[in-house]
Amino acid sequence: MFQNIVLAVDGSEHALRAARKAGELARAMHSEHLWVVVAYGPIPAYLGEPNVQKAMSSRLKEAESILQMAIEAVGQIPGEIRKEILEGQPAEEIINVANVRKSDLIIMGSRGLGKLAGLVLGSQSQKVVSLAACPVLIVR
Repeated sequence: MFQNIVLAVDGSEHALRAARKAGELARAMHSEHLWVVVAYGPIPAYLGEPNVQKAMSSRLKEAESILQMAIEAVGQIPGEIRKEILEGQPAEEIINVANVRKSDLIIMGSRGLGKLAGLVLGSQSQKVVSLAACPVLIVR
């Protein structure tokens, strides 16, 4: 049923719970692919050089760390785990990956690392739920 799954993570506790749930689901469904995606907002060009390069390097290092934590939380699955780091508007990038990879399901945490942690559903989660062409599983 869910052979191609996109897991969107940002390093938050909700994202790690989503990663564990993605692993459980991928094992139960014998999924072929699990795409683990970290998407972060664009780096402002006004920072200028060399600050833009420093910011990019820092974000890539942080994204790699987030991916590693998520992959460990997923655990072993029958199919392939692939990873992607994307720069852009997170919700749009997540949906784009799901569309390009012909995903059957998107899994993500209910709230991320945004400044308004008290919201019932994070803004990126809301956008993905409302715009995705496939089912979305939101994990608390």
